[in-house]
Amino acid sequence: MQVTETQTEGLKREYKVLISAKDIDEKVTGKLEELGAKVKVPGFRPGKVPMQVLRQRFAKSVMGEVLESAVNDSSSQALSERGLRPAIQPKIEITSFDEGKDLEYTMALEILPEIVPMDFATLELERVAIDVEDSAIEETLADLAKAHKTTKPLDKPRKAKSGDVLVLDFKGTVDGEAFPGMDGEDHHLELGSNSFIAGFEEQLIGTGAGDSREVKVTFPEQYANDKLSGRDAVFAVTVKDVLESVPSEINDEFATKLGEKDLDGVKQRVRERLSAEYNDFGRNRMKRHLLDQLADGHEFPVPQAMVDSEFDAIWKQIEEDKNAGQLDADDAAKSEDDLKSEYRNIAERRVRLGLLISEVGQRNGIDVAQEELNRALMAEAQRHPGHEREVFEFFQKTPEALANLRAPIFEDKVVDFIVDLAKVSERKVTPAELRKEMDAEAAGEVAGSGKKTKAKAKPGAKKAGSKAKKAAKPKKSPAGD
Repeated sequence: MQVTETQTEGLKREYKVLISAKDIDEKVTGKLEELGAKVKVPGFRPGKVPMQVLRQRFAKSVMGEVLESAVNDSSSQALSERGLRPAIQPKIEITSFDEGKDLEYTMALEILPEIVPMDFATLELERVAIDVEDSAIEETLADLAKAHKTTKPLDKPRKAKSGDVLVLDFKGTVDGEAFPGMDGEDHHLELGSNSFIAGFEEQLIGTGAGDSREVKVTFPEQYANDKLSGRDAVFAVTVKDVLESVPSEINDEFATKLGEKDLDGVKQRVRERLSAEYNDFGRNRMKRHLLDQLADGHEFPVPQAMVDSEFDAIWKQIEEDKNAGQLDADDAAKSEDDLKSEYRNIAERRVRLGLLISEVGQRNGIDVAQEELNRALMAEAQRHPGHEREVFEFFQKTPEALANLRAPIFEDKVVDFIVDLAKVSERKVTPAELRKEMDAEAAGEVAGSGKKTKAKAKPGAKKAGSKAKKAAKPKKSPAGD
């Protein structure tokens, strides 16, 4: 095998590889000998077929396998001998080959850069500990009470409005024909809940006890019952009563509905949940600041093929958001060229941080244990009740999906390793104080990130914990922004 380097530019490498006709012929002969030991050829006993006969009959059929093996083996050897670490799969193109002649091909690739991690002891980080205020607990209890609404008779008769609960009888037909499931008696329907076919509830707003109304709707095209899909229906509805929907009273009886023995137990559970969510938010905030410092502290070239792949994934999401009318207001105001330039910079930052985190993990023997991966897999399965088996089978058959499950675990372990080496101070703040700080960050630039951040979630607001976790979570692992 002869290997000639034809290009060296940055991380790009290109080689011309020549494998002699003699080597190819030896590989063909070896394959034919393996085949001759088991193939049946009329007139010859197994293992006694002359090589000349084997060549005549099977040389062309084994040639493809031989060439593939020759290219794979020689390219791997060429990379290994030169100590090269490809960033992605090398691009191989056969430039010359004919039976009895040398095999020539080119191999183009980008290699991983040399990475020298900074001294993590020089990093200065701040961990914010967010106090759970009594007001946040009260807001959460109020939300729980609204989620567990009850009904009561109206203080005085009036017409129904959105949020009221109607007690009604109904009977529906399609072209005069009644179908199973299209009738009911004493059914309780909350107006505005969207629990009935689109358009049904809106037509009952303004009705009162004793009213009858003809409601006309159209079943969705993809309705569960094929016989009703896309068809017009008419429902004869009689309103028996209008009830007012009210939140549950926050007391010990309400606590028992939530599985606690008294209200103090519910408050303690809420405090623990909010505390966990605030802690997650504080950790993710510190992680973002850490990634900013790591991005500032490392400057090395990154493989453009990896940047292109990352950018393509980001841009695909941008286009989907744009088509769905969900593009961020700041992004919507920019030209496509400006957007592409901004997100390409983000893609390059993500790739650089991802390579750095991978390097730190490898240098320090950090890995994801099977037990940790199993826990993540179990958590993912639990998110799909009734389909746990399908989830497990999917991950077993899809290595890429399993790798995506592993990536954030690995990233968090490397981040924890770096944080342990850094100088970390701790400061207690209230949700209101943190909101103010996040507003200040949103008005300017986050230190080291080089781009504005949008503080969509603010601890202390309604449902602060869940919003905070969503905002603090990186878009993609490893090393998301």
